[in-house]
Amino acid sequence: MRNWLFTLMLIGAGFVAAAQSTGDKEEILGILKRQEADWNKGDVKSFMNGYWESDSLMFVGKTGITYGYKPTYEGYLKRYPDRATMGTLKFSFLNFSFPGRDVAFVVGKFHLTRPEKGDLEGHYTLLFKKIKGKWLIVCDHTSG
Repeated sequence: MRNWLFTLMLIGAGFVAAAQSTGDKEEILGILKRQEADWNKGDVKSFMNGYWESDSLMFVGKTGITYGYKPTYEGYLKRYPDRATMGTLKFSFLNFSFPGRDVAFVVGKFHLTRPEKGDLEGHYTLLFKKIKGKWLIVCDHTSG
């Protein structure tokens, strides 16, 4: 009897993990595609909709760690003050995993095509958390 219950629990856990890694993965990739489109329209404010609007948001870049949604937004505006500096963004995805329930980890590469300023590229790691039913970036480490 115990083995039967244990097997049933494992099967049930497999269905939860499969649902998270399929539908949730598509939702997260959709967020990143929307961010890419918002960036390419020059709309940093809409681009920020993928981030957790909290003082606990963490952004790690070449100048160090920035805490909070507003300082992260202001940092983007400072680093990318115009369309020439923003360029055209293209994300590539290298690794995608769910290390825990309602947590996703994405590793990828970004490329900014900037004819006037010179292209810029690097790697990023994003930690997503499902908060109140919505996937949000809670930590972003971007190099480049």
